[in-house]
Amino acid sequence: MAFVARVKPRAIGLRGRWPLQVHAPCRMYSQHPAHHTTTEHPFRVAVIGSGPAGFYTTYKLMAKIQGTKVDMYESLPVPFGLVRFGVAPDHPEVKNCQEKFEEVASSPDFNFIGNVSVGTKSDHPDGLTVPLASLFRHYNAIIFAYGAAQDRKLGIPGEDQLKGVYSAREFVGWYNGLPEHANLNPDLTQGDEAVVIGQGNVALDVARMLLEDVDVLRKTDIAAHALETLSQSRVKRVHVVGRRGPMQAAFTIKEVRELMKLSDVSFHPVDTALLPTDLKSLPRAPRRLMEMLAKGTTATSQSPSETSKSWSLDFCLTPKAFSSSSPDSNQLASTTFERTTLSSSPFDPNAYALPTGESLTLPSSVAFRSIGYKSTPLPEFQDINIPFDERRGIISNDGHGRVQHEERTRGAEMSHGSFPGLYCAGWVKTGPTGVIASTMENAFATADAIIEDWVSRTPFLNVDRKCHGWEGVRSEVLKSGDEKRVVDWSGWRRIDEAERERGKERGRLREKFTRTGEMLSVLG
Repeated sequence: MAFVARVKPRAIGLRGRWPLQVHAPCRMYSQHPAHHTTTEHPFRVAVIGSGPAGFYTTYKLMAKIQGTKVDMYESLPVPFGLVRFGVAPDHPEVKNCQEKFEEVASSPDFNFIGNVSVGTKSDHPDGLTVPLASLFRHYNAIIFAYGAAQDRKLGIPGEDQLKGVYSAREFVGWYNGLPEHANLNPDLTQGDEAVVIGQGNVALDVARMLLEDVDVLRKTDIAAHALETLSQSRVKRVHVVGRRGPMQAAFTIKEVRELMKLSDVSFHPVDTALLPTDLKSLPRAPRRLMEMLAKGTTATSQSPSETSKSWSLDFCLTPKAFSSSSPDSNQLASTTFERTTLSSSPFDPNAYALPTGESLTLPSSVAFRSIGYKSTPLPEFQDINIPFDERRGIISNDGHGRVQHEERTRGAEMSHGSFPGLYCAGWVKTGPTGVIASTMENAFATADAIIEDWVSRTPFLNVDRKCHGWEGVRSEVLKSGDEKRVVDWSGWRRIDEAERERGKERGRLREKFTRTGEMLSVLG
């Protein structure tokens, strides 16, 4: 059973120690502790997830509360989450944030616990699992920062039955070397037309990988198996399809510009009726984007007939079905859409799509759905009564990162309260939106909430006694021989060095290991 306490008001950073007023044993989340005594011990924090949200929260927390000791749990042997497995390989500059994460990890108060899943069974045979309940017994605070590991589905005929229909999330993980998707092996040889459903930046990343010169990709850290598959691809034409118009699309100018500049790749014109004529009246960001689309639409230097590959932004189309060429075939041959119209002016960014009843079929031997990622609850959430908003795909929280619960009062009204010591950051807090910069702001906000609670006498977990963090969890749940399967930061550095050496032999920055067994073999 965990206990709660209130922090005695003191300035942050007291030589790594923090005075506490400790209360008698009570319910795990009691907001009304009884009597107390006094003790001192470090502030122990568990962070579940080693992506940007986890690292940025850790960075600010350790900077503001001296002596905070953080154990970061990661289900894979390697850190950095979507920075490693989600950022396109031809965007190395986006990965520069890893330098800050390395700085965080260099602190003696930071401990990386790789190859260890929390609460949910490891998705690879070499991994270990520790129960979430064990963390409750050995930390003062737990931060859920495990991201969004699933994707939203279209729910249309053929999506789960036909070969050639893929998730953009799986495809991105596959070309970035995510072990979970190492066996995806997308077949890009069945035809020359591809459809990407969705118009966010991930959709444009997928289109760019399909159209980019493979020799350009050879210089990146793209997975070797992806290079092999892309070099054999027959895809020449890519449709990037959205339900609404350009003013409502989620992509940004950088990704559009990159596609516009691809060598030997042309852009099919956009319907000019969907582009505003009075561009000067628009805010700067959408104005620049519309100017680029208009310029690409009217440019004649590279027409589709003059290049070997081409792409288009196909607006106002809702997917209705994936189809094969015959009832006897299970290979995707075409995608059927319903044309939509917008609820108001096509220049209104808040306009929504309305059905028209008119259909359109596009030939497509391969299709990717890219309509968003989603988070899922850890299996133990229900047992511990941690609420998860299934509709929004987030842990219920107050908007600042404090995990919240609902209680029915005597008057049958619902009241909200925070779980002492439980916080969330990143996509599991807000939903899968934004880029690394916005995730940093999101994570800093969660850190600010923890700091505020630390100063303002808010309850945490187990602060009546000294917590031992990973040492306590390890002694409680690991079996003989398990220890060697846990990867610490020095172990990650050895894996990193081995990947760089492999890359150097092939003239690349690194060649990633795409199997957890390969990663662990480096460690002996």
